[in-house]
Amino acid sequence: MTERSHAGTLPTPAHRRRATAWSEARTMTIRGLRLSLRNPEALTTALVLPILLMLMFRYLFGGAIHTGLHYVDYVVPGVLVVCVGFGAATTAVNVSDDLTGGIIDRFRSMDVRGETLINGHVVASVLRNLLSSALVLAVAIAIGFRPHASAAAWLAAAGILALWVLAISWFAAAIGILAHSPDTAQGITFLISFLPYPSSAFVPIHTMPPFLRAFAENQPVTAVVNSLRALLTGAPAGSSEWHAIAWSVAVIAASVALAGALYRRRAG
Repeated sequence: MTERSHAGTLPTPAHRRRATAWSEARTMTIRGLRLSLRNPEALTTALVLPILLMLMFRYLFGGAIHTGLHYVDYVVPGVLVVCVGFGAATTAVNVSDDLTGGIIDRFRSMDVRGETLINGHVVASVLRNLLSSALVLAVAIAIGFRPHASAAAWLAAAGILALWVLAISWFAAAIGILAHSPDTAQGITFLISFLPYPSSAFVPIHTMPPFLRAFAENQPVTAVVNSLRALLTGAPAGSSEWHAIAWSVAVIAASVALAGALYRRRAG
């Protein structure tokens, strides 16, 4: 009776697999964060550059651009999205470095799945980007940003930003798998950092030339920035929140599928 009861408490193979997968994911996430700490140049770019950008737009351009809001209130959502792009470059480089440096073969010999390695980079990227966003937001409040958001609006804004961070992190991971060197990965992710500029992040879209306005109105960064701005300033968000969520989910789905296909092709 005792033996049967004791045997009934033993973990099943499915439970062991789940425990192993969780342990691997946690280990790879910690490894991704440690890689960030060991690369002070990339960490400085991801954490300090967005803050410098926030200060530049606030004090150099804030008096010259008219948006209908205090410019610091207008520009904060845009800087938050830019900071995500800077962080994505680090993710792409780290993934590419792992694939070109032979570490994948070492992990295979330890029966660690390559998918877990990519997942670890993505989770580390999300945590790193959320920390950077929190620092930028703290600096923005220190220099005059005054949000008028309810608790529910803060939660909604945080959720939309986190979803976009996850989307860009997966996209960066796919770029890291596609690129054949870390330098190439960093060059490609420059496009991600550039995307907020032809959007509503820093200037109103109606001030742009017609050909550029059409692109700016229909790209994902505009939807994300508009929804964040509306939620944080207490303005009506309209349909921008749903557009931001839809864009983020679409980017995540496409990037996960692309990353999986590219990884199987490279590792196979």
